[in-house]
Amino acid sequence: MGLGTKDRNRLAKRAAAEISNGMLVNLGIGIPSLVPNHLIHAQDVMFHAENGLVGMGSAPDKGKEDAHLCNAGGQPITIRNGASYCDSTLAFGMIRRGLVDITILGALQVSEAGDLANWIVPGSRIPGMGGAMELAAKAKKVIVLMEHTDKAGMSKIVEACTLPLTAKKCVHMIITELGVFSVTREGLLLTDIFAAASIGEIRNKTGASFTVSENIHILQE
Repeated sequence: MGLGTKDRNRLAKRAAAEISNGMLVNLGIGIPSLVPNHLIHAQDVMFHAENGLVGMGSAPDKGKEDAHLCNAGGQPITIRNGASYCDSTLAFGMIRRGLVDITILGALQVSEAGDLANWIVPGSRIPGMGGAMELAAKAKKVIVLMEHTDKAGMSKIVEACTLPLTAKKCVHMIITELGVFSVTREGLLLTDIFAAASIGEIRNKTGASFTVSENIHILQE
């Protein structure tokens, strides 16, 4: 059973707090696509999509979708003032030149060293990996938004990934419905917890070791 709408938006809101004025940001499909809905309106942020758009806005209201406007995952989007279109070659060129400040992606597993597995479960059929490999390797900051455990209740934060990797040592921050981890040279550091969670619960549900920040932040709604 996946996260409800309230939890999904809570994660997206926390991720939006990492975005500053003037940034170029790329979003994965799923929970990351909710991030633009939680930005402060005054922020001058451009959202980039691999299918050739810079300047995505918030999600359209139901019934007001434009069939010609979608993100790289095929989800309906809006555009903001100053948006521009390009082909996918140029869009990927922006990624490979290191122009993307933050990418916010989903994941199947993240290791305590920041390794990312988010493109395939062996034996299952899922859509292609899109630009995840380039983004993971070239974005200045990689944030993962994901559920803390998989459908079987197994931790998605692990000592070492068992699924095929997208990229090694690329993740800087992990945000789940329980809390926020920074990936440091010394290992995972728990920096924030959501008010309904506890450190004990997080330890029980996390398949990797971590330390707790002396200045841990309690996240409210």
